[in-house]
Amino acid sequence: MQAANAGLTVLALDIGSSSARAGLFDGTGQLIEGTLHRVPYRLETGAEGRAELDPLLLTGWIEELLDAVQARTTGPVTAVGISCFWHSLMGIDEQGSPTTSVTMWADTRACDVAMRLRHDLDAQAHHRRTGAYLHPSYPVTRLAWLREAKPECWRVTRWWCAFPDFLLARWTGDLCTSVSMASGTGLFDTHRLTWDDETNECLGIKPEQLPRVSDTPLKLRESFRQRWPHFANALWYPAWGDGACSNVGSAGIGVDRATVMIGTSSAVRVLWRGRAVEPSWGTWLYRLDSDFVLAGGALSEGGDLVDWIRRRFVLPPEPELWELVGQQRPGTSGLLWLPTIAGERSPHWPVDAVATLTGLRLGHDGVAILRAALEAIACRVATVVELVLHIRPEVKVFIASGNALLATPGWTQIVADAVGQTLVLAPDPEASLRGAALVALARVTGRPLEELARVDVTRWQRVEPRGEATMVYRAMSTKMAALEEALETIQERGRAR
Repeated sequence: MQAANAGLTVLALDIGSSSARAGLFDGTGQLIEGTLHRVPYRLETGAEGRAELDPLLLTGWIEELLDAVQARTTGPVTAVGISCFWHSLMGIDEQGSPTTSVTMWADTRACDVAMRLRHDLDAQAHHRRTGAYLHPSYPVTRLAWLREAKPECWRVTRWWCAFPDFLLARWTGDLCTSVSMASGTGLFDTHRLTWDDETNECLGIKPEQLPRVSDTPLKLRESFRQRWPHFANALWYPAWGDGACSNVGSAGIGVDRATVMIGTSSAVRVLWRGRAVEPSWGTWLYRLDSDFVLAGGALSEGGDLVDWIRRRFVLPPEPELWELVGQQRPGTSGLLWLPTIAGERSPHWPVDAVATLTGLRLGHDGVAILRAALEAIACRVATVVELVLHIRPEVKVFIASGNALLATPGWTQIVADAVGQTLVLAPDPEASLRGAALVALARVTGRPLEELARVDVTRWQRVEPRGEATMVYRAMSTKMAALEEALETIQERGRAR
């Protein structure tokens, strides 16, 4: 079967929160040398909680990215697999033009609306049906906010969708969304696999205002067939959530494997074929498709906090910086971060969390602050690991992935220590990109996805936890929980005034 697939070529596109990547993969799921291209960008943020992207600018960058891959393509492409960030929201009008920006999971402007929705809807029942939360991270809440905050946009909007839905509609002329993308909206019943009537009725959204849900591949419209002749006859699949693709691309498939991912944000995820379970509070439940379920927990902080610190503090150049960070012993700085600089998702899902740093003295420098941030994120990842193990106690293998985690010297050791589990390091930093290619290959070849993605990880590099450090980080987690509780009390008193 593998030999029969050797002539296949698939195009994979991964649209992330801070960059997009595209490349060609052969029929065995290997990246074809010289075809990988990347375009970086940055979220537009503001003090009011804004976190958004310009849909037309982003579209232009992605199309230029595909131009670059097209220029390196020598033959026809069979299929196109797209991985994209979950939880984005935008509006488009009757002509298919954007009516809003692309609001992202890190946008916190819907905090007050989220609090009201938790009174209008049964938050627990909503979570059981949709696997999502009434939280600013989700389109369900930002839709309600947009209706109030931008009524002029609401009036001219014909459809509400995720960014990759708009992109594919532009390229193919068909507005649809995958089961995967729909499952991350908070508007979709992840068990019945249909838009959730109760939620949409509460928001005043009609089914015809949302994309058709379909995993059926599409074909390019004529103008783009001419622009990308090597992709002209390919099957273009509606985008899948990047978290699900990341699990596939890092061999994290099956109930015995979990991925620990730190990129711009962080997540712990388990992907399996079979029946959906009821997620416990603190965790979510999404889909790769109608067959594969993805459960886990997500943190809004990760590489974004590291980047924030590096932009705002005077730090030594590399590699000296990481040598100094590594010389500090676990938990000895006296600093304690609540690292929720982009708000909090798991484990508590408050709507208005902020970051806090305590314990500062004159002797502290940027290196100590950076080390404390790496430790704090690791401790919060460990909390999410415990939640995931309640859903899938069968997990025995923990696969570390994500560019921020794997590219930051010493961070995998800190995470292994905090989690108290051996980490095996995914060798491919582009896990979501490769995952999109593998899912597309499974579709066009009929091969089971497990057969393509579930490789032997015993030879991958391993990082073992150190018992003494694990105890230090568990004590740190306890202190972080107490600090979080104290901060919540202060915030509640402030709201009461």
